[in-house]
Amino acid sequence: MNFSQAISSCLRNYATFSGRAPRSEFWWFFLFQLLVSVAATLLSEKFGSLVNLALLLPALAVGARRLHDIGKSGWWQLLMLTGIGLLLLIYWWVQPTDERISAQGSSAV
Repeated sequence: MNFSQAISSCLRNYATFSGRAPRSEFWWFFLFQLLVSVAATLLSEKFGSLVNLALLLPALAVGARRLHDIGKSGWWQLLMLTGIGLLLLIYWWVQPTDERISAQGSSAV
């Protein structure tokens, strides 16, 4: 999946927490979110805050789908609230697709 496909997929499924997202979709959207956030904040701090708020739901949705792709529940994203749990989430987000899940054809975890 390339950059534009990942962005369109994430924004099309902005509130879809079921299914799976490959690593490329997650990380391309992460890069998009980072670039847009920095650009918006350079224009205005309030505008940057609004952009971050607008991209929060799609980011949580793609994060949950990415965790489903490795066989974890999307609820594990709550670890972000602990600060140190973010390291574990990053480790999980960089893991390859769990082939056992792909073979089952299950889209909901």
